[in-house]
Amino acid sequence: MRTDTRGPAQLPGRHRAGHRLLVVTVLAVLLMTSALVWSHDSAASEGRDAISLDPAAFAKGACVALSPTHGDRHQTVFLDAGHGGLDPGAVGTTSSGATIDEAAVTLPVELDAASLLRARGFRVVVSRTRDSSVVKLTSADVDGQLLTLQGAHDDVVARDTCADLADASVLLGIYFDSGGSTQNAGSLTTYDADRPFSAANLQLANLVQADVLHAMNAEGWQIPDAGVVPDSDVGSLVPSSATTGIAAQAATYGHVVLLGPALAGFLTTPSTMPGALIEPLFITDPFEGSLAASAHGQEVIAQGLARAVEQYLPSPTGHPKGS
Repeated sequence: MRTDTRGPAQLPGRHRAGHRLLVVTVLAVLLMTSALVWSHDSAASEGRDAISLDPAAFAKGACVALSPTHGDRHQTVFLDAGHGGLDPGAVGTTSSGATIDEAAVTLPVELDAASLLRARGFRVVVSRTRDSSVVKLTSADVDGQLLTLQGAHDDVVARDTCADLADASVLLGIYFDSGGSTQNAGSLTTYDADRPFSAANLQLANLVQADVLHAMNAEGWQIPDAGVVPDSDVGSLVPSSATTGIAAQAATYGHVVLLGPALAGFLTTPSTMPGALIEPLFITDPFEGSLAASAHGQEVIAQGLARAVEQYLPSPTGHPKGS
């Protein structure tokens, strides 16, 4: 999601040669099937049970509602696969030297989590089902083959708009981290501490961090715990020297737009439900990047996310689980 200037967060023995060789060998096999699984899941997510909530406002395949596949808990979960389209997000490298970008690995995690949650009776609304933006881009959003700052902002705001349109009970942002060193590593979850529902945000963030980290480390991956932090600690990608326009607003906003409060002239349609944003791995760490790019790694993260949602949203009264 961003360049992180924190020092390495590593557990003792995490990079023992024997452990890494075994895991990397397995990952090499898993990576061969990752693209196929992603393509299959993406196509399945746009089947006859998928409904675009507002085709006029969102890009094709974006802001799509998916019905439960087993039972109906009468609860909606919004999942956001970070970046997409002209915005690849952070760029990393696997242990085999393959280049990966954030947008390509957030999407299969989102779709895997959606499948798990639907099977547990949840209606799921996803921000995107393909490698695309979420907002329907205009000329002001694009500069050649890149998003302008306005375009990048509009694309995140569209995710808030979609979550609100979905009337979701909970919002989960799925992103990956990047660092200035290949030794930057670990899982981090962010929440907004300044919303009226800040206590609910923190409860959700703690569950997401704990369940995803547990799911990954049950595989023996020894992913460091970088903790749960308020989004005011995350900072902005926009230089603080900016003094005018959207750049100045972004630099001083002090929140993650996906999670943060309204600000006149900058964010008028904030998300209105408890939310958290997880960066479960650093894709600039070759070991963690390999996990992020593998079908198995994506499925494991998705399992942790689904578990966290199920803990946070217990079956509502009158609608028993699986009813």
